[in-house]
Amino acid sequence: MKRYISLLIAGTMAVSASAQKTYIIKPLNLRDVQVNDAFWSPKLKVWHTVTAYDVFDKLEGKYEPDREDIIKEKKETGRTRDAFLNFDRVAQGKTNIGTSDGPPWYDGLVYETIRGAADLLVAYPDKKLEQKMDGYIDRIAAAQAADKEGYINTYTTLNRPNQRWGTNGGDDRWQHDMYNAGMLVEAGVHYYQATGKTKLLTVAVKMANYMSKVMGDAPKMNVIPGHAGPEEAFFKMYLLFKNNPALQKQVSAPVKADDYFALAKYWVEKRGVFADADGSRKRETFGAYNQDDKPVFDQQTIEGHAVRATLLGTAIVAMAEHTNDARYISVANRYWDNMAGKRTFITGGQGAIANDEKFGDDYFLPESAYLETCASIGGAFFSQRMNELQADGKYMDLFERALYNNILSGLSLDGTHYHYENPLVADKHPRWVWHSCPCCPPMLLKMAGALPGFIYAQDDKDVYVNLFIGSRAKLKLNNKNISIKQTTAYPWKGRVELTVDPASAQNFAVRIRVPGWAQGNENPYGLYTSATKGKVTLKVNGKDEPLNIDKGYAVIKRQWKKGDRIELNLPVEPRLVEPNQQVKTLENKLAIAAGPLVYGLEGNDNADVKNISITKEILLQEVNKPQLLGGVNVIEAWGADNKTQFTAIPFFALGNRGDHAYRVWLTESRQGK
Repeated sequence: MKRYISLLIAGTMAVSASAQKTYIIKPLNLRDVQVNDAFWSPKLKVWHTVTAYDVFDKLEGKYEPDREDIIKEKKETGRTRDAFLNFDRVAQGKTNIGTSDGPPWYDGLVYETIRGAADLLVAYPDKKLEQKMDGYIDRIAAAQAADKEGYINTYTTLNRPNQRWGTNGGDDRWQHDMYNAGMLVEAGVHYYQATGKTKLLTVAVKMANYMSKVMGDAPKMNVIPGHAGPEEAFFKMYLLFKNNPALQKQVSAPVKADDYFALAKYWVEKRGVFADADGSRKRETFGAYNQDDKPVFDQQTIEGHAVRATLLGTAIVAMAEHTNDARYISVANRYWDNMAGKRTFITGGQGAIANDEKFGDDYFLPESAYLETCASIGGAFFSQRMNELQADGKYMDLFERALYNNILSGLSLDGTHYHYENPLVADKHPRWVWHSCPCCPPMLLKMAGALPGFIYAQDDKDVYVNLFIGSRAKLKLNNKNISIKQTTAYPWKGRVELTVDPASAQNFAVRIRVPGWAQGNENPYGLYTSATKGKVTLKVNGKDEPLNIDKGYAVIKRQWKKGDRIELNLPVEPRLVEPNQQVKTLENKLAIAAGPLVYGLEGNDNADVKNISITKEILLQEVNKPQLLGGVNVIEAWGADNKTQFTAIPFFALGNRGDHAYRVWLTESRQGK
């Protein structure tokens, strides 16, 4: 019977890719949402007052190494690495000197940090931080000015000037020329949107113009990114200029918006195509590692390096929204369905295998998996874009799972220590101050900056509530103003209150996401299952409202008047989660969850983390601990032996009290069965 159900699920996944229709909704502008939330406001404050400065300072070399590789590096060089020194060297006209600070993608990390910090400026204006970034932008622009063609990639200029884009025997998998360029473009767009300043955007335009000139269809160069990301970035810049024609005159470089979109399209559609039809213009390929083993539209599963794969998926969805191209929509669905239904970890993590930081086979979900912070962020951005495309709550279910677990785990509570990997079991897993490949802190800032805009969405006739975060928002439907206020103690409590205030009485639907786990549907494809004891309830102005669920949303369609109130109650009490029987690495294992949070046992609270087992009849007691780890709910219970009491804490809070063993999946004891 179970095998039949698994086959049925697989069949449903196959059908879903072609059966789903697109129904595009849009998240709100960051300027139209203000967060005031007991859980998220303190975190956002740390991210913009501590983490943003911390990442910039460490990119400047202001850190004390705490990992063996960079401790050794400091001993050998007498100093710490400085990403901005690379820009200064290039600005001074230095080239082919055989040395540069940090990995080849250090430029890209600078740009990503600028993008994330820029978005944070929208919600939290900070002149000191803005001035800091203006200073960096001056140094970036000076480096670009040293090249008559507008090319800027400091590693290649300083080490391999004759191998731009990985050509002439180079290697873009290592050099990251293309990725860095994409992150530059993205930073230019976001910094303009946050500040109205065009200096970095001008740098981005010059670089994009040069790239559009030298790569693309014959007779141009046959080049695609070794690391996905530039596709969505170039598409964003295309939209920015198309939607704001007057902006073109503010940029001190010719704007060629259509060229940017054409190049993004080329990068997607030429993956897996290694030469022209006549065999000319051959290029190097890294195969499935960077989703280049076969044409994108022939790819049936999400493969390779998990960050590259999820960022490619994000770009494909963004372009599908714009073009309504059935090929893009189909492959986006195949990627996401495979990721969510067969390759996603219980914490929303992505990437099972450390070698190549890649996805594993279907249902290969080991406890010791890699689960890079960046990959879960990529998966979350991908899921959010899918929600835009198809207005289905399941996409934000996965976004939320990643956000509250694998993503939050990547940053310490103090905002200055990080996790690169987030395995579900460890004997030792210390957080670090800085890393030889510190890609995760900038990605965390990108998610932090974007988060407020994802709470709500809208189309031309409905309002969507996607995340349960205390906030105020304003929007327009049919040119009429509407404001929404959300109050909640989520994720610790399941009550969500919404006040809907239209400027005048107005008919529209409010669609409120009801998480799958709250309806006994832990995963849309049965990858995980659970039994939720409570039930979802809904009220409007104090009166019970029937649950009319459509694609994961409770739909309330009526004439709304100022002060109308909605109350949603979600069953966030603790529950046990069981893996699909095809996940052989988790046989006879159970995990504990409550609401969107996954829990783990840590050595601080439990003397024998490795040997605690439980039964399905376990009584889980949730206890609020306001003084613990910034204020959390813990779960207390007795093990299967009825002698060992244990305490579980939220997965995101692990590793904040020293380096102790922990585990998420617990063995199910079947004694006496």
